Amino acid sequence: MSGDARFGTVTAFDDPRGLGTITPVDGGAVPFHCTQIADGTRTIEVGQAVRFALLPKLGRYEATAIEKV
Repeated sequence: MSGDARFGTVTAFDDPRGLGTITPVDGGAVPFHCTQIADGTRTIEVGQAVRFALLPKLGRYEATAIEKV
């Protein structure tokens, strides 16, 4: 499950905290931290379409290698 490219939309992002949520095309919600945005920026717009991978962390999955599409 981890490492596979997935697609979704950024549905929440708290700029001061750097925390957000991606809703994958197949449903659910995946949290992420701004350090996982692949282009090095630390902010992303709500509504942005993205490609990402899943990273198992502390008993759940988080988004990593987040790329705007």
